[in-house]
Amino acid sequence: MQYTAKELARLVKGTVEGNENVKVWKPCKIEEGEEGGITFLGNPKYTHYIYEREASVVIVRNDFMPEHPVNSTLIRVENPYMAVARLLHFFNERSKPPKGRSWKSHVGRGSKVGKDCYIGQYAVIGRHSQIGNNVKIYPNVYIGDNCKIGDDTILYAGVKVYEGVEIGRNCILHAGAVIGADGFGFAPAGDGKWDKIDQIGNVVLEDNVEVGANTCVDRATMGSTILRQGVKVDNLCQVAHNVVIGQNTAMAAQVGVAGSCHIGEECIIAGQAGIVGHINIGDHVTIGAQSGVTRSFPSNSVIFGTPASESNKRKKIEILLRNIDQIVKRIDALEKK
Repeated sequence: MQYTAKELARLVKGTVEGNENVKVWKPCKIEEGEEGGITFLGNPKYTHYIYEREASVVIVRNDFMPEHPVNSTLIRVENPYMAVARLLHFFNERSKPPKGRSWKSHVGRGSKVGKDCYIGQYAVIGRHSQIGNNVKIYPNVYIGDNCKIGDDTILYAGVKVYEGVEIGRNCILHAGAVIGADGFGFAPAGDGKWDKIDQIGNVVLEDNVEVGANTCVDRATMGSTILRQGVKVDNLCQVAHNVVIGQNTAMAAQVGVAGSCHIGEECIIAGQAGIVGHINIGDHVTIGAQSGVTRSFPSNSVIFGTPASESNKRKKIEILLRNIDQIVKRIDALEKK
């Protein structure tokens, strides 16, 4: 479908500068701007593309002042990132899969499926599970017995949801995510072998949680592993048994969180960070990429490094490490003297 700049400006609550009737039909990157495309300028280092490429419409900040003539129609907004998020959601909503249930899917005895759901080929729903309204279950998804899936949730191809898992409304589980596999629980048997500790808890994903592709969230030994409202977990992450993650915390790719760790609200955990078990991370904590977190930290901390420490302290350590050769030479010289 085609939309005018005027229509899209109304959607993102912006003002049009230029031809308000120009037609667009696809979003595009600013460096690949072309006729029919709508893009945005959010980072100043990409400004030159607004003059070099000719997207039909470009979303810019209200205070953007062009240094050269711009052929594209501009939509001025307060926050281009928020505007483009709304725009991409708008375009994505128009490419939803068809509703209905494939005859090659299976719904177990006692399970209930809500209205306007989509269940793709070879999707399996176990017994006594409850599926809400407008849920999208793509091909090859497995949902075990006694599960609950809230309204408007999307499970992409190959997602595996073990028995007893509870998933809230408006959640997104990307391809290959595994929710509710056993936690890593073993006890030494005394003869060099390991006895398995049964994991009889479950996983609870509250509303508006998103879990990335091939990410694993393990079931609790007892009780629940919990991801609170609005938590966002990237691809290839590991969340172990009995972990609790506070609302609106975001976790980038390849983060590993060990068992019984409690993470607060609105934290940011950068890629490849590792967090040991049985510690508490406060609210609004930022953890840098590849950090090794080995102890608890209070709210509002900024930490990085291995072992992770407060930002100011860690910076001093890094400076000393860079100059360690010179420091050693000075010490040797002083000792000789």
